[in-house]
Amino acid sequence: MKLTKLEHAALILEDDGKKLFVDPGSFTTPITDATNTIAIVITHEHADHWTPQQLERILEDSPEAVIYGPEGVAKAATDFDVTVVHPGDAIEAGPFSLRFFGGKHAVIHSSIPIVDNVGVIVNDSLVYPGDSFAAPDLADIDVLAVPSSAPWLKASEFIDYVLGLKPKHAFSTHEMVSSVIGKQMADGRIQWATEQGGGTFLPLQPGDSYEI
Repeated sequence: MKLTKLEHAALILEDDGKKLFVDPGSFTTPITDATNTIAIVITHEHADHWTPQQLERILEDSPEAVIYGPEGVAKAATDFDVTVVHPGDAIEAGPFSLRFFGGKHAVIHSSIPIVDNVGVIVNDSLVYPGDSFAAPDLADIDVLAVPSSAPWLKASEFIDYVLGLKPKHAFSTHEMVSSVIGKQMADGRIQWATEQGGGTFLPLQPGDSYEI
């Protein structure tokens, strides 16, 4: 399975000639090639994780692609047919086995409502928590996508997240709200935490790919 990191929280998974998009949002370069897309996973309703325009671009190339997301996404994306998923759900989407976990977005501030958020495990190999530090029900994590910068997190949280899960590999996501220096600092801490568990940090930049 091929993983390609896009800007911010967006990912593309490719397997057996099919594509799975995850969280193509407003901080991600407009999607230009979405042929053979079988599914789209949107972890939550915030615009940096999906926009109508990004979904339209994907569906123009792959009109049969199924959109999966929590109830909050279905309520926000009323112009699209969203299949609602909940923590604990398991779905087969072509070559992709999807398991969902978590349930709620991390707290930003008491004045801001907490929205639905589902993390996703792809083919029991890639773990992506969306905007949360929810722990998946997976003892052996091959690749962990780690949120590295956001209004809702601090460094101690993502460091402890990696230390607790001990992934074999980890890379940073949700980085477009950081400066270059800020991203470098976060990547350094994620690398350190990954190596404490015997894992390897993947310094993926937007457009970089990794074979899982």
